[in-house]
Amino acid sequence: MKNNLLSIYIHWPFCESKCPYCDFNSHVLKSISEQNWVDGIVHELNRYKNILNYQGIKSIFFGGGTPSLMSGSSVDTIINTIQKLWTITEDCEITLEANPSSSEASRFQDYKNAGVNRLSVGLQALNDKDLKTLGRKHSYQEGIKAYECGLRIFDRVSADLIYARPHQTLDEWAQELSSILQYKPTHLSLYQLTIEPGTLFENLYKRGDLKIPHDQLAYDFYELTDQMTSAQGLRSYEISNYAVSGFESIHNLTYWNYQPYLGVGPGAHSRLLMGTDYPSSLQSYHAIHQYKAPLTWKNSIQANSHADASNIALTPVEMFEEQIMVGLRLKKGILKSQLIRPLNEQEHSRYNHLIKENYAIETDDRLMLTDSGRLLLNSVLGYFLNTD
Repeated sequence: MKNNLLSIYIHWPFCESKCPYCDFNSHVLKSISEQNWVDGIVHELNRYKNILNYQGIKSIFFGGGTPSLMSGSSVDTIINTIQKLWTITEDCEITLEANPSSSEASRFQDYKNAGVNRLSVGLQALNDKDLKTLGRKHSYQEGIKAYECGLRIFDRVSADLIYARPHQTLDEWAQELSSILQYKPTHLSLYQLTIEPGTLFENLYKRGDLKIPHDQLAYDFYELTDQMTSAQGLRSYEISNYAVSGFESIHNLTYWNYQPYLGVGPGAHSRLLMGTDYPSSLQSYHAIHQYKAPLTWKNSIQANSHADASNIALTPVEMFEEQIMVGLRLKKGILKSQLIRPLNEQEHSRYNHLIKENYAIETDDRLMLTDSGRLLLNSVLGYFLNTD
């Protein structure tokens, strides 16, 4: 059954407020009927079971938005539904993203009782000044208390931090990173701040009211991060993710290894083989997107018995490009034997140029980027795939 496994992503789009750097599909509503939204997710899970041929579930991920606003009983309902529809593997990773407010931390034990076995805590910064800049509602003390609470309850806990923030120095980041490393974490997601389209930060940046580090300083931040995490036994296995061996995120590796996943919830997307195709081939991957606006998503289920906004069979060209874009994020890169197709002559020429510029490496069995190449990932991919 190993080749017939699926990962499931559940999107809970609701937040108490919108962070100025965030471009995720998140919405602030005064009040919601939680059960109605859970019912919609359960409906979609049942519908997909009837049209998919996957047998086992290797990972479940509750993302958002803010899934830690959900009650433990809602999480329990969704996990139980998945368990009834599919076989959950013994080592299935079930992650829930959590904001570190005291009210949400009080639900951590309920989530574990529901079946969650991995917690991802969105600390984002470890000082009150920068938390305010990032639009976060929790304080430094609340964040640390929530992280400590998670460590007491769960065997596997990850923390998210954003660095290269406005006016942040290397020394300040080193101090923050040292603070979290004192807890001997097994997994950290450490993201360089990027200016995303449509965000408040983009408006501030365009007006000149927000400064971010120049390229050399950004590289220095990245290098410092890699050095400090490596010294504590956390190896970089993806551009922004660091783990002790054996504690890598199974769910996120599904994306980066271009393996099938089902996304349910407003704005969720999937990469799936449909119908009776046995998932040992990528020849008929479908890209499926659910309606982004929460009310449109819910109304479509009521009116049309589904929430899919689009369902498109990808071409081999599209699948190859997607596989390259996600796979080269990984430190170990892509196995040549797993490529949708071998590189053509032009791609070989461009890849060899990247090697000469110290952006890429080719071994007998793998294609991978250097640290410099991964730091300039978008530019490197644009050149290699000839999409610049």
